[in-house]
Amino acid sequence: MNQTIHLSPPDVGPLEESYLVAALRSGWVAPAGPDLQAFEHDIAERVGTGGAVAVSSGTAALHLALLGVGVTPDDVVIVPTLTFVATANAVHYIGARPVFVDCDPRTGNLDIDLTADLLRRLRSRGERVGAIVPVDMFGSCVDYHSLVPVCDEAEVPLVEDAAEALGASHRGQPAGSFGHAGVLSFNGNKIMTTSGGGMLVSDDVALLDRARHLSTQAREPARHYEHRETGYNYRLSNLLAALGRAQLLRLDEMIARRRQLRDHYAKLFAPVPGVQLLGAEDTESNCWLTVITVERERCGWQADDLAAHLAERDIETRPVWKPMHLQPMHAGAESLLSGAAERLFADGLTLPSGSALTEPQIARVLAAIDEFLAARTGGPAA
Repeated sequence: MNQTIHLSPPDVGPLEESYLVAALRSGWVAPAGPDLQAFEHDIAERVGTGGAVAVSSGTAALHLALLGVGVTPDDVVIVPTLTFVATANAVHYIGARPVFVDCDPRTGNLDIDLTADLLRRLRSRGERVGAIVPVDMFGSCVDYHSLVPVCDEAEVPLVEDAAEALGASHRGQPAGSFGHAGVLSFNGNKIMTTSGGGMLVSDDVALLDRARHLSTQAREPARHYEHRETGYNYRLSNLLAALGRAQLLRLDEMIARRRQLRDHYAKLFAPVPGVQLLGAEDTESNCWLTVITVERERCGWQADDLAAHLAERDIETRPVWKPMHLQPMHAGAESLLSGAAERLFADGLTLPSGSALTEPQIARVLAAIDEFLAARTGGPAA
């Protein structure tokens, strides 16, 4: 029986092992140590920000970023409806209220014009918008050239959720470096991993210092345990930071592997009417996940048909994120919608994209897709 091929398995090897062993032997096993400090420095240098704070997850980084820009329980926060639930959850942690906005159907990233309209609508009725949180979907940056002026004019902080986009850029500027703060994720399925973990990046020294303080239970600098406010147990461990340092050395290599796989998909689907790669024109994407969209009226099949075919062959696929406004926990939430996110949820399919996939595994995926296409067109796909 074939081994299951997953969407984006961790890509680790001898280099990561050597860094972990060295960290263990150094004795720095707790959430402190030289690898943690070096990892923060290395990520800030890669992203191009003044500093960074390594934490236990991208969600923790989002929470700290929103606190850092001054979001309060009385605020509303503009969040894309097409995103992972963590983006909205971090808003709820503070007691603020997420208001959802739809996406650009070509990229899955938030619709800038709708965002500007929503911002004006909220402010006109006296709502305080604590932040706008764009999400760089599937490794492609939002159009920050258009969004940043909208935020600046309204004097609303921008917190960039770049959890999926480390290594990507927009007009040459790295993902994570836009706005007041950026957030990265190193979950096991991301472009690089620390098993679990995340990073808050920013040029704002005071914001970073505040986040570092809160991430260590807000302990005051005293010999005894002194606390003046509620803090959080959010700090990343030195061991996981060592893993991250090794992964970061291989980041460009891993992005290249994912881009090569995306190119294979692009060639395979090029002759198929009604099938497009989401964000295919973005040459600065890190290609974290390759997503196709399927116009069933043009090609005679739907995304679920291909998903079922691949599942029978132990090949994992997944729909794009279910929009937040359709989630039971957000029933009735305020949203400004165009229908684009719902269409992507219905017609989109995420394909195996990991840099750890072997050549035989890639060949197996491509052959299975070609088999599916041939059965529906009466001949080979290309």
